Amino acid sequence: MAASGRLDSELPEYRNYVVSRPVYNEPSFLEQYERQLRERKTVREKLVKCCSCSRRRLIGILKSLFPILEWLPKYRVKEWLLSDTISGVSTGLVATLQGMAYALLAAVPVGYGLYSAFFPILTYFIFGTSKHISVGPFPVVSLMVGSVVLSMAPDEQFILPSINGTVDNDTQIDFGARDAERVLIASTLTVLVGIIQLVLGGLQIGFIVRYLADPLVGGFTTAAAFQVFVSQLKIVLNISTKNYNGVLSIIYTLVEIFEKIGTTNMADFIAGLLTIVICMVVKEINDRFKHKIPIPIPIEVIVTIIATAISYGVDLEKKYNAGIVKSIPRGFLPPELPSVNLFSQMATASFSIAVVAYAIAVSVGKVYATKYDYAIDGNQEFVAFGISNIFSGFFSCFVATTALSRTAVQESTGGKTQVAGIISALIVLIAIVALGKLLEPLQKSVLAAVVIANLKGMFMQVCDVPRLWRQNKIDAVIWVFTCIASIILGLDLGLLAGLLFGLLTVVLRVQFPSWNDLGNVPGTDLYKSTKDYKNVDEPEGVKIVSFYSPIFYGNIDGFKKCLKSTVGFDAVRVYNKRLKALRKIQKLIKKGQLRATKNGIVSDACATNQGFEPDEDPEDPEDLDIPTKEVEIRVDWNSELPVKVNVPKVPIHSLILDFGAVSFLDVVAVRSLRMIVKEFHRIDVNVYFASLKDHVIAKLEQCAFYEDNIVKDMFFLTVHDAVLYIQSQIKNETVQDPILEKINLMQEYKDPLEIMDREVNEGGLDVQDEAMRRLAS
Repeated sequence: MAASGRLDSELPEYRNYVVSRPVYNEPSFLEQYERQLRERKTVREKLVKCCSCSRRRLIGILKSLFPILEWLPKYRVKEWLLSDTISGVSTGLVATLQGMAYALLAAVPVGYGLYSAFFPILTYFIFGTSKHISVGPFPVVSLMVGSVVLSMAPDEQFILPSINGTVDNDTQIDFGARDAERVLIASTLTVLVGIIQLVLGGLQIGFIVRYLADPLVGGFTTAAAFQVFVSQLKIVLNISTKNYNGVLSIIYTLVEIFEKIGTTNMADFIAGLLTIVICMVVKEINDRFKHKIPIPIPIEVIVTIIATAISYGVDLEKKYNAGIVKSIPRGFLPPELPSVNLFSQMATASFSIAVVAYAIAVSVGKVYATKYDYAIDGNQEFVAFGISNIFSGFFSCFVATTALSRTAVQESTGGKTQVAGIISALIVLIAIVALGKLLEPLQKSVLAAVVIANLKGMFMQVCDVPRLWRQNKIDAVIWVFTCIASIILGLDLGLLAGLLFGLLTVVLRVQFPSWNDLGNVPGTDLYKSTKDYKNVDEPEGVKIVSFYSPIFYGNIDGFKKCLKSTVGFDAVRVYNKRLKALRKIQKLIKKGQLRATKNGIVSDACATNQGFEPDEDPEDPEDLDIPTKEVEIRVDWNSELPVKVNVPKVPIHSLILDFGAVSFLDVVAVRSLRMIVKEFHRIDVNVYFASLKDHVIAKLEQCAFYEDNIVKDMFFLTVHDAVLYIQSQIKNETVQDPILEKINLMQEYKDPLEIMDREVNEGGLDVQDEAMRRLAS
């Protein structure tokens, strides 16, 4: 109310306004305001412009390909370097631990997680456009990589035979060969993912991520969190299970875990449980007091150091058979070429991983770009991550993207640019070179517990479902469907199923669009739904239908149904019933039971009028060829007829189609609209179009919409223009048809009148159309 009062006092002149202008239809508007022809460049001109080169253009191209050239020269050393250093150290500690933990998800030795936390940052620093995201492993993507690795290199392929050449029940696995093969598969997959991302970026189709709607991503990541939880649960319990993949793999894994729950290693279970509880409690403290704590408590690092010290001091491996990391390679491995012959086996999965990794990174990047008022280039991000994954794939890394938790640490600790990312990479480098040996006693259950503790945010997305249901039920259904499908079918098939289901809902929403019949707000040029608003009036004899969707072959039937529902009758059925009534009238005239007079059709009082027999829907084929005297007749179809035929009443004389929300038409829609106009014209209902966009009108012209009775005069700039035109036409029709008056008198008094004079007949009375005229003759 206060805001309203301020508006009334400050801008009193805008409380009311008056507009005086002519009523415009398309021809009259174009006559006064001639349309400008846009200058279209030829293909040759476009190529010349595209291939032309200048110093300014060259610099722009270089800056778009290498964004570092744009922001690094502007770097404020005195203001930003200290903040980036603190942020980089904090993020590097978290990245070191998360890299090792997510390596378990990727089914490779934990040391390779350190490589995956280091190498991708080096290239993203040069090619990326986000200032704040922390590049490296992410649990969902790591799990998708792990599913490919486990399917292509399961334990069964590396079972060692016994001395006599047979396989014992107590099987032994060649872990060295298995791990080497899995690292090769993971790095090859990373290179292929990078190639796909680079190609998509080069083709400028970063828009592909738009099809991964927020509800779909929410359901998918929640399902992935559940998959991650199950995969790490067996590590926390130190239970050995088969590596299931594909449909229902998570169910099979859970069943086997519960079957072997009695073999749980209590030392690992207690360490993992304590890690989960401590990490979640401290993370909650960080979130709740983030405005008071200058730097979030790096609880994962603290817990890891304490757990490593306890494991080393107590010797948990020997005393309690705890599962430990054992071996972490120090230094770097030489670059290795990917196994190109494996590309065909992982092509489908690599495309899914490429899109998901990109979608996650861009989604997180846009959050901070909006917060700090800068833009990120979606296509360049494809290129940046593509180059990063190709580069890191040669150094035995698995696929990199970004993580919200790691990025939150980098931003909340004061990170300003990707300089913080480079410093975090230096921290990881120190861990690779110097700390690998110190972390070897660390229990795997602690790393798995750290992964589980970081899933809280993704699990909490379940709370979004009730809100989505209140806001948009279809979005809530997409969320639930994608989540369930990803749990049951696996992440790759689940994502595809969710994407197809989401597209299906779009098709259904377009195929069954919303519409409204409109009424006028008295004294204004505003038109609102008669169902949603009180005190809006429908113009007498006029129906206004507003349609909120493109019109094409998939929903044209729905459009026709909405028309029938709004006007209250079927134009084709009305026309057919009128034809049937005319046939009966002609038949009775032939039999002498009705007479055509100059005043209309009258009943012979001495004859039995069989025209009042029950109206049966099946048409009598003999009615079509009844020879009668050539005569033209006109009937008031809304009055009582001299024959008993149930002709539906038509209470309107005009129909206005408000197409302001129609974004496009196809050929089928144009043809159907032409037929609809003809069907209404046959029953004396004029059809007008309002608020069409220029490109929609152009499409009608291209598809030869206009004919003799379908002209541009039917198109009006607004609904109100059309209504005013119709009302002026009605006022101009001051002379009523005398024949129609006499037909009404005849139907009231039933008195026999004289036969119509030939001169009247030759005067050419109006009939429904040429087909009706032939039937009436």
